[in-house]
Amino acid sequence: MEKKISIVGGDTRIVELVKMLCQDGFEVYTYALEKAETLNQIPQIKFCHSLEELTSKARTIITAIPLSKDNIHMNTPFSDNKIRIDEFCKQAKENLIISGKLNADDWKSQSMKYEDILQREEYAVLNAIATAEGAIQIAMEEFPKTLSGSNILVMGFGRIGKVLSKMLQGIGANVFCEARKMSDLAYIQAFGYQPIPLDDLDENLPKFDIIINNIPTQVLNSKRLDLLKKEVLIIDLASQPGGVDFEYAKQNNIKTIWSLALPAKVAPVSAAEYIKDTVYHILQKSDLQS
Repeated sequence: MEKKISIVGGDTRIVELVKMLCQDGFEVYTYALEKAETLNQIPQIKFCHSLEELTSKARTIITAIPLSKDNIHMNTPFSDNKIRIDEFCKQAKENLIISGKLNADDWKSQSMKYEDILQREEYAVLNAIATAEGAIQIAMEEFPKTLSGSNILVMGFGRIGKVLSKMLQGIGANVFCEARKMSDLAYIQAFGYQPIPLDDLDENLPKFDIIINNIPTQVLNSKRLDLLKKEVLIIDLASQPGGVDFEYAKQNNIKTIWSLALPAKVAPVSAAEYIKDTVYHILQKSDLQS
């Protein structure tokens, strides 16, 4: 495995990842991380002055995860540089790009070599742990009662929904899980939660104290928001556009918290470890195929 790697942009997870790679003996080249002050005293880090310099230093480049918020510019919270994704692609034609939430068709059309880390199961499952813990932290801080004994609805029974439901059950919550697939509803029942088919959602909504949504389509529209308790807490973990009619919720004083990228906020070191382990898996596979 080549002990050189380039990193461009990214949040606190990427900053922690840079430190870990240096500890593992990598020579790390960075761009658009100049405001991450904790990196300034690490001798293995080389701060590049341009994308052209960065892309020439190592075969593999790790970018912000997810790559972008607007599909035009890269996420660079530790820099004033606004890096256009199309400009980055021009410079990185010969590199292996490890990123997240990529438009695969666009990248294939440009003959880019890439790995979308968010599509890798080993990363997604572990990352769900930090997301679930973050959601529970928000619920404990924002809900005026104990979670134990509260009726909590988890919407969506994917990776995050599975991990979150188990954690909530462990602290004594009455856990209800919404799902569409009959197989998911069967697993929900087998695990000891209360299954809620989507067709039965409306009649059940008035009973919930907290709703945690993972579905990135507007399942909680104005009609369904009208069915909720006035004191309900909604935590939306779904990526854009989210799963709630936020404007209607605000107009009707329904407490709603849209919380994205929780691992970076609540557990950046653990999140960086998950990224590092997955990057090593990708690099090992790449070496075997070389």
